[in-house]
Amino acid sequence: MKKMKPWMFAALFAIVCGASIVTGCCSKEKNTPVLSPTDDSSQFVTLTDVVPDAILEIRYYGTYNFVGARIDGYEQPTALLTKQAAKALKEVSDDVMSQGYRLKIYDAYRPQKGVDHFVRWSLDTADTKMKTFFYPDLDKSVLFEQDYIMAKSGHTRGSTVDLTLFDMQTEKELDMGGTFDWFGPESHPDFCGNPETGEYTGDNSKSLANPKRSITEEQFKNRMILRRAMLAHGFKPLDSEWWHFTLEEEPFPDTYFTFPVKQLAN
Repeated sequence: MKKMKPWMFAALFAIVCGASIVTGCCSKEKNTPVLSPTDDSSQFVTLTDVVPDAILEIRYYGTYNFVGARIDGYEQPTALLTKQAAKALKEVSDDVMSQGYRLKIYDAYRPQKGVDHFVRWSLDTADTKMKTFFYPDLDKSVLFEQDYIMAKSGHTRGSTVDLTLFDMQTEKELDMGGTFDWFGPESHPDFCGNPETGEYTGDNSKSLANPKRSITEEQFKNRMILRRAMLAHGFKPLDSEWWHFTLEEEPFPDTYFTFPVKQLAN
């Protein structure tokens, strides 16, 4: 393991001391520590109880993720969301079903244990077994300082979801031109196009790769199908991940939950 920088000691101190700052690969957010209720899942639902048509591929329960191991706090391969977020996602599901698609969920609520696991992994710079699949253009040592592993995760507030579309005609995932949790500008919604207008430009100048990577017009438009449906039903996007959306009127904007991911009792 490489010599630790000062910010690395600070991150470890937060974990060891049980601080309320949590971490995860998500957006920049205000750095205001908030104590979260312990194991209070009363305002959450099992997602498939509300959205039965959703397909689950919970990446952090398995080993095909950027860490390469099951993530702490994922006790069952299920998805949980706040009641409000799940209700809004049902509307999204009905919308895309009418277009011939189903929602496929990679991650939803993420407990503090999970985001703490990401930080510990990021500090072990010798562990790069999944580099080829998720961050081939980056040295692992920069993932934290370049905000790929963040000081807070909106997922832990319970109203954020990572997802894609499944094409019912081809019986395959819709081709988005990139994998979930790819660390790089190729994951940005504005890569090769303008997400505000839906216009494909082909501009791949932000790519770090050599030769530069790109996505096709069809792949960009597929990303926009998901984006339009999510925005139409109350979700807001993230400017660095095409698959990541948060309920705009999230019920717990300052609360970070700690209970594990497992099937909730009805």
